[in-house]
Amino acid sequence: MVSMSSMQHILTYIPYALVLIDLRYEGVNCDTDGSVESHLAMGKKLLAAGQLADALSHFHAAVDGDPQNYMSFYRRATVYLAMGKSKSALPDLSRVIELKPDFTSARLQRGNLLLKQGNLDEAESDFKRVLHSNPTAQEQTEAHGQLIRADEIQRLLAQAKAAFSAKDYPGAAAMLDTIIETCVWDVGSRETRAECFIQMGENGKAISDLKATSKLRSDNTKAFLQLSIIYYHLGDHEMSLTEVRECLKLDPDHKQCYAHYKKVKKLNKQIMSAESLIQDERYEEAVSKYEAVMETEPNVPQFSHNAKERICHALAQAQLPGRAIPVCSEVLEAEPENAGALKDRAEAYIQDEQYEEAIGDYEEAEKHSENDRQVKEGLERAKKLLKQSKKRDYYKILGVKRTAQKKEIIKAYRKMAQQWHPDNFMDAADKKKAEKRFIDIAQAKEVLTDPEMRAKFDQGEDPMDPETQQGAHQNQHFHQGFQGFNPFSSGGGGGGGGGPFSFKFGFN
Repeated sequence: MVSMSSMQHILTYIPYALVLIDLRYEGVNCDTDGSVESHLAMGKKLLAAGQLADALSHFHAAVDGDPQNYMSFYRRATVYLAMGKSKSALPDLSRVIELKPDFTSARLQRGNLLLKQGNLDEAESDFKRVLHSNPTAQEQTEAHGQLIRADEIQRLLAQAKAAFSAKDYPGAAAMLDTIIETCVWDVGSRETRAECFIQMGENGKAISDLKATSKLRSDNTKAFLQLSIIYYHLGDHEMSLTEVRECLKLDPDHKQCYAHYKKVKKLNKQIMSAESLIQDERYEEAVSKYEAVMETEPNVPQFSHNAKERICHALAQAQLPGRAIPVCSEVLEAEPENAGALKDRAEAYIQDEQYEEAIGDYEEAEKHSENDRQVKEGLERAKKLLKQSKKRDYYKILGVKRTAQKKEIIKAYRKMAQQWHPDNFMDAADKKKAEKRFIDIAQAKEVLTDPEMRAKFDQGEDPMDPETQQGAHQNQHFHQGFQGFNPFSSGGGGGGGGGPFSFKFGFN
């Protein structure tokens, strides 16, 4: 792609260059008819105005009208260059030189293109011919400079090949950097540098070079296969599949690409299926599917790592902290700054009531994901829960896990209520202790079986604590909800038997 500044430079230079060419060769009989001349004149005007596509159309017509008119080819080549289409310009420049061998401007431009492509011998030949063809002073200076540069690149290229053969990949890559600064379209140099980068473990740089070569050479199946393999070993199944499909578009019968395609497609299908299960909240099935991924591709560590990261997430979402924490820890041992795994393990720690550990993970995640709302909210919740755990914990009162279902909570409540019913105690001190315990059990049951109140408690708020609520309406709600008993009233009511206290008490 040509930059705006380069385009302005080209367009400023083109009309002047064409005038010079007209003056130098105005005596030549181009054997053209009026129609060709009309297209050439119109093309020149449009070119000077920067209307490249329209100018190109007229020069196409001029070439078709008179295939022997070297100026039509030259002007079309000039437009191609202005449009950044050097591949199209090169044949036109060669045709110009074929029709008029002493046309030094065309030969110099072709030499420059050949140099950029890395065709050093051909480029040097053009530069030498320019120097022996009565060039202008400017052309002589440029040709001489480019010839020296081409000689230097020949020397560097030989040294780079020697370094590569000796497995001195950093040294070879450094020399190829210098070569590619001039030979920007040299496919061979980029392929060699890409191999250096692969050996050096710099896959990102290798990808950049291979993508360039896939564009510079239209049938470059090798580049697409290499790109697919690199992405595969990086654990990027989607990009690997995309690149190998490009290879098969160019050659549907390519054996290596097809074999690799089948392998990537199978793995991709498993991973996409696992992700779909996570979206559907079918976490146990997703875990099984990701375990199958690790069995399908045991030789690429990144796929195993990625699978474990997603298993960690699924188990945390499934509220299975005993299984989630070890898997998440394994992921974080390999990748300590993985914010996603830190968040998932923090959530599992909360489920396991390890609040200090959860706070530590959220604080670590915050360092690597500053603007993550989930991290900020999770950290705040973990701190509230830690503070809450030092006061009254309704889950501990009933002896159930935070992940307990309503059925488990009611069952635990019934058991605890029967155990701590004040009528079971005759000693005054024991009875008083039982009364307090009994009220805690009843409050725990009310909070944990009410979805709204339980949600508040899980966020670190105590719905029964006046300090965390506005007014005392929640406590009032509690007493209204438990109209059936008052542990501090005497007499009346059935269901207890004996002692100064009598309780009317129903198990919901």
